[in-house]
Amino acid sequence: MSKEKKKMSYKDNARKRGEEASIVRRVVAIIILLLIIIIGAGGYAGYNYIKSALEPVDPSDTEVINVNIPMGSSSSTIANILKEHDLIKDARVFRFYVKFRNEGDFQAGDYELTKADSFDEIIEALKSGKVEDTVYYTVAIPEGKNMEEIAEIYANKLPFTQEEFLEVVENEEYVKELMAQYPTILTDAILEDDIRTPLEGYLFAATYQIYEEEPEVEAIVEMMLDKTEEVVSKYLSVIEEREWTVHEALTFASLLEKEARSEDERKNIASVFYNRLDDGMKLQTDPTVLYALGEHKDRVLYSDLEIESPYNTYYIEGLPVGPISNFGENSLEATLEPAETNYFYFLHDFDGNIHYAETHDEHIRLRNEYRSDDNS
Repeated sequence: MSKEKKKMSYKDNARKRGEEASIVRRVVAIIILLLIIIIGAGGYAGYNYIKSALEPVDPSDTEVINVNIPMGSSSSTIANILKEHDLIKDARVFRFYVKFRNEGDFQAGDYELTKADSFDEIIEALKSGKVEDTVYYTVAIPEGKNMEEIAEIYANKLPFTQEEFLEVVENEEYVKELMAQYPTILTDAILEDDIRTPLEGYLFAATYQIYEEEPEVEAIVEMMLDKTEEVVSKYLSVIEEREWTVHEALTFASLLEKEARSEDERKNIASVFYNRLDDGMKLQTDPTVLYALGEHKDRVLYSDLEIESPYNTYYIEGLPVGPISNFGENSLEATLEPAETNYFYFLHDFDGNIHYAETHDEHIRLRNEYRSDDNS
């Protein structure tokens, strides 16, 4: 596109900016709540900062800047690229704007942008670019997988090793960068001393298409975090109403993911956990023992229950220190909308069916009936 045509396009687009004013005001109101702590100033200063960040970098500068968006780029990667080319003022504000507008499906390719372009003009350009439809890999990450298992799945399909994947996700400096990019889901809780792996539970279970032949581990991680943020953002208000933190909600969801298979099972087990928490009882769920042990076993032995770990819910009160696996959306829904029951106990029989009890005596009777051959 010539400079003259670009200037004419700029004049046409200028008329549209008046219509965007109301959108900008709404976005400012939402983003300021999320960034005011980061900005570290008062509400008025924060408002002005966000309002300025939403405006074009230089409305009078129509010089064309060539930008390449690589295949498989996440929204955070695209925002960083735009910032590096001085096409936006703040990468984080751009990301929040994209989320607020529910925009996506950005295309890889080469773009001609200017500092006079508004957020909406940039977004429209990125959506209408050259489509590259070569999918090099399709990787399914099932629910209930821990970080080592996720790393192994990728290592079996992509050109990096399990160890290389784990090295990236356990790099504290990189994790802190991710915390700045995803402040709505990643908090200081993931860096507590007792946490085994900071991003455990935060890499969403889904099927991912990868458009690069040799993708970086970081691109994979951010692609998955984008999905996690997309899913969790729908439930933030309910999480707050439940007086959970996101970290606690995902921890709870991971327990349900490991204990149950169906929606009804998860809601009932969620009810058991809530009843136990309200009554001051320990959760005593076997998957947390296995995670504390760091190994898979068909049956948990009584001796295993004694392991002293902040993940072992037979040893500690309340929730584990963090998630023990990733989660599916159904488990998060069950966490926030459990069934209403008087159950305090449940057990799996040898066929995988779940039996619930309101009292310990009833639980023992069910154990004798359905697990009489269990020596664990």
